[in-house]
Amino acid sequence: MLTKLMTAALLVFALAAGAFAQQTPPPMKQVPGKTPPHAGAIVQEPVYNDLPSAGKKCWIGDEYYFKWKWDKKPKLGTAILIVQLYDKGNKRVTDWEITGVSDMPSMRGAHDSGEVFFLPNKKNDLLLPVNVVMPGEWEVKLVFYKDKEPFYRGRILFKV
Repeated sequence: MLTKLMTAALLVFALAAGAFAQQTPPPMKQVPGKTPPHAGAIVQEPVYNDLPSAGKKCWIGDEYYFKWKWDKKPKLGTAILIVQLYDKGNKRVTDWEITGVSDMPSMRGAHDSGEVFFLPNKKNDLLLPVNVVMPGEWEVKLVFYKDKEPFYRGRILFKV
């Protein structure tokens, strides 16, 4: 009698486990502004141009260029990235927006700052605070927006 009861219990358990395994997973939560990943879809990372060293002209097409520098040599703590944007006539351009994302390439995502807008100072320099939380190689990815559309992408690599 005990053997029949155990066999029946195992049969019920096996049927329940099979039914549970065939259930469809719940739908993914939709996050505004984010596209959910699709099975089999190829996600292509945007291409970021490696920027020349600080203080040198970085041309954006034939019409614009920018220069970048640090307020002081980056070390542990907060360093300020300064960007100055010009047209080809050497006049300051102030109607663009620039965002930056800082992270460590070797630990992608562990220290990701998220996309942050550069803010202007009184001289119309565009400033981005970069929080360096540990020694190693760091990266700042820049996106320049003209008329709210991405126009140029560049990246700065530095070591602390």
